[in-house]
Amino acid sequence: MTDQAATPQSETQRQGTPIIYLVDDDPSFLRALSRRLRAADYQVETFGSAEEFLTRRRSDAAGCAVLDLQMPGPGGLELQEALAQAEEPLPVVFLTAHGDISSSVHAMKRGAVDFLTKPVRGDELLDAVQRALARGSAARESQRQKREWGARYESLTPREREVFALVVRGKLNKQIAFELGTSERTIKAHRQRVMEKMQVQSLAELVSLAERLGVLGQWHSRSPRRPDSS
Repeated sequence: MTDQAATPQSETQRQGTPIIYLVDDDPSFLRALSRRLRAADYQVETFGSAEEFLTRRRSDAAGCAVLDLQMPGPGGLELQEALAQAEEPLPVVFLTAHGDISSSVHAMKRGAVDFLTKPVRGDELLDAVQRALARGSAARESQRQKREWGARYESLTPREREVFALVVRGKLNKQIAFELGTSERTIKAHRQRVMEKMQVQSLAELVSLAERLGVLGQWHSRSPRRPDSS
C-alpha cells in the first residue's frame, strides 16, 4: 500500500535524497511513521506487506528498509533474507511490537542495523535510520570501487595479467622474464603498462588491488619458456 498520493512524484524523485522503505501491515502506523520521517526531510515509500515490497521496482537511489517482524505472508526475517540476495542490498532496521531475543539475535546476525520495539522514540528511530544509511553508503561506494577495479583489470592483455600476477607475488623483472621466456626489457614495458592501466603509483598499491580483486596467487609457477618477442 504505497502512499504515492501523499508524496508527489517530483518529491519522490529528488536527486541525492535517501529513500526510506517502510514495510508494515498496520496502515495507521505507516502513516505516523511516514510523517515523522518526512519531517526529517527523508523520502518515504510505504508497503503493507513483504510481497508488495518485493514486487515493486525500487529506485536506484540510496536508502534503507524499516521492517515489521510479523506480517501476513512472508515476515520481516524472510524479507531481510531476500534483500540480502540483491546486487546492492538495502540496510535493514527492524521495528516491531512482537520482538523476542531469538528473533533479534537472528536479525542482527544477518546484518540488521538495529532491532527496535514499538512504540519507538523519534530520536531513536532517526539515529537507527542514519546509521543504516551510512552503512548503505559505505557498501555502495565499496561496490562502485570493486566494479572500477574490475574494469581496469579486464583492460589488461593476457600477458599483462601474467606479469601483474607475478609482480604482486614479489618476483623481480629478471625472474619474471625467465619464467615467461622473454626479455627483461619486455617485462619492464609490460609492468609499466600494468601500473598505468591499474592506475597505481607503487607496488604496495598494486598488491592491495590484487588482494581486493582476489587475483593474488592466481597464476602458478610454470616451466620457463623459450624467449619470445611478446
